[in-house]
Amino acid sequence: MAKTTAGSDIEREVAQLRETLNRHAYLYYVLDKPEIKDAEYDKLYHQLKALEAEHPELITPDSPTQRIGDKPQAQFDQVTHPVRMYSLDNIFDEVELQAWEERLYRTLERENDGSIDYVAELKIDGLAVSLYYENGYFVQGATRGDGVTGEDITQNLKTINSIPLKIPVEGKQGVPKKLLVRGEVFMPVESFLKLNERQELEGKPLYANPRNAGAGAVRQLDPKVTASRNLDAFFYEAHVLEEEPVFKTQKEKIEFLKSVGFKTNPGHGYCKNLKEVLKFIATWDEKRHTQNFATDGVVIKVNDLRLQRELGYTAKSPRWAGAWKYPPEIKETVVEAIEQSMGRTGVITPVAICTPVLISGSTVHRASLHNYEELAKKDVRVGDTVKLQKAAEIIPEVIEVVLKKRPKDAKQINAPKKCPICQTPVEKTEGEVALRCPNKSSCPAQVQGRLEHWVSKGAMDIDGVGPALIEQLVENKLLETPADFYRLTVEDFLSLERTAQKSAENAYNAIQQSKSKNFERVLNGLGIKQVGKETAVLLADRFGSMESLQSASLEALTEVDGIGPTVAECIKAFFEDPLNREMIAALQKTGVTMAANKKPAGETSDKLAGATVVLTGTLPTLTREEAGDLIRAHGGKVSGSVSKKTTYVLAGESAGSKLTKAEALGVPVLDEAAFLKKIGK
Repeated sequence: MAKTTAGSDIEREVAQLRETLNRHAYLYYVLDKPEIKDAEYDKLYHQLKALEAEHPELITPDSPTQRIGDKPQAQFDQVTHPVRMYSLDNIFDEVELQAWEERLYRTLERENDGSIDYVAELKIDGLAVSLYYENGYFVQGATRGDGVTGEDITQNLKTINSIPLKIPVEGKQGVPKKLLVRGEVFMPVESFLKLNERQELEGKPLYANPRNAGAGAVRQLDPKVTASRNLDAFFYEAHVLEEEPVFKTQKEKIEFLKSVGFKTNPGHGYCKNLKEVLKFIATWDEKRHTQNFATDGVVIKVNDLRLQRELGYTAKSPRWAGAWKYPPEIKETVVEAIEQSMGRTGVITPVAICTPVLISGSTVHRASLHNYEELAKKDVRVGDTVKLQKAAEIIPEVIEVVLKKRPKDAKQINAPKKCPICQTPVEKTEGEVALRCPNKSSCPAQVQGRLEHWVSKGAMDIDGVGPALIEQLVENKLLETPADFYRLTVEDFLSLERTAQKSAENAYNAIQQSKSKNFERVLNGLGIKQVGKETAVLLADRFGSMESLQSASLEALTEVDGIGPTVAECIKAFFEDPLNREMIAALQKTGVTMAANKKPAGETSDKLAGATVVLTGTLPTLTREEAGDLIRAHGGKVSGSVSKKTTYVLAGESAGSKLTKAEALGVPVLDEAAFLKKIGK
């Protein structure tokens, strides 16, 4: 195959085709102003592809043919962000917004004269990404990760047509040599609805919302899967690296991005003061539902970059930005059925199966009714029109029945007398509203639920062993208790339907590796009533071993900070159950960790002696378990709740109510760097 000479007719034709296709992609995907039909674009695309096949030396990184990678990536490499990526603190009402602005002026040591101006834009419910361009070419793209380190998803991002492989337009100042661009990748609502239609037709599970579907698509190992999801992206942040700052305001950054060909959020505006911010929020409250993307709020940023630098950052968020959250959206739908749901605890919960309706960016067809007392109180019947909302924008729930729309044949549902799965008579504990199936040892739903909990991320975190695989193992009588996982062989997995050799080996290895997981994970995995991750850490810290915990008295349990009488009774009752003691003995024989790790000499100190530390959020480099181990190794105690007795709160990204409470009580808050400095690491 002869190489082309520089300046040849073929080289000029390829360059012209590439430029033409990139221009039309920009018009179509960014400006929404196509000038040619899809068929014409496809014809030009195939001409370019044929010429590049003949002359591969003419292929360039910005060629449209390079958007979809041919080979799946074996794994995602880690990327250290040149500029850290932060999350935003939430603002829920006008009072909180005004308080946020007051804090800005206090931090700046200025009177609140209304002189701070802002940029506001709709908060996109997607996946934050960082793109790096060198000499105008897209070189690398990454997820936010923990803010310091993300995953390299360059090949997948190349499949998104609104992300330029080469900056298509030179701005007034030209294109910086090294440019960092931040934005949000999302799945348009229209694409999401079509995806779920396909899933339903193929008998596959539906995606919960556009964000999950979109974020999952971006992190696929095969870029072709990403390309098939029709993702889009908006951009809002630009950093010029290794040069003098070229921007003075946030508004200039958005104008620059738009001027050089990046797609920006149509729902954004400049606000001279907080009054205009509130007007922007009110204007978009209704308009946002007409957009082809999911949004649950408005991001508000101080416009002046000099003020942004003065205001700085907390452990997890910029002080100069916040996210206004709209109240939950309420929609009407019809109850088609009321099902009985049950998990590992044996609690039977009524669930309303509704005519699908889009609420806050996701299609809802199931809504919790919590318990049968709640069902009776709200008097929800099959056939009723009901009002739905998402509690905390996540869990769909029935608010009330629209009685004037109740049909004459609406069917009332009564509380069951028997377990819907195993037909055992149900029980109700005094003081509780929940109905339970007491058949803990052999009710299939409870057995399945406990096994799923054992392998879950918060417990033993066993990759590749999910609900479908567990269900097959249970049906084939290969699995009944968590201890049975460690008796499984590769051949056992191969005996199941649609299980290949590699999948069988991966599942087996993941199970075997989990034996060495931390003791607190084992405690959480046992599924003790009212014992979650935080309480499991407290128990592991206080008692140190399964043997010590099993023999602990009620008094000893309640002496643990953060464990009250009710939780202590649940723990005591669990360990007094002969079946549970038998299961623990079986786990011990398989080699699963039964004691907390002891720290070697040299790693311990008394630098945190007497200190009570509460962990919240995701730390940049330490896992919760590692941070807890360090606290204990240096004489401190880990607590699950914030109080006036708390010495420090160690906060990472996405810290929640614990951080808020610490700030309200005046408890010192440490980020990871400050914590490590305090213990001398």
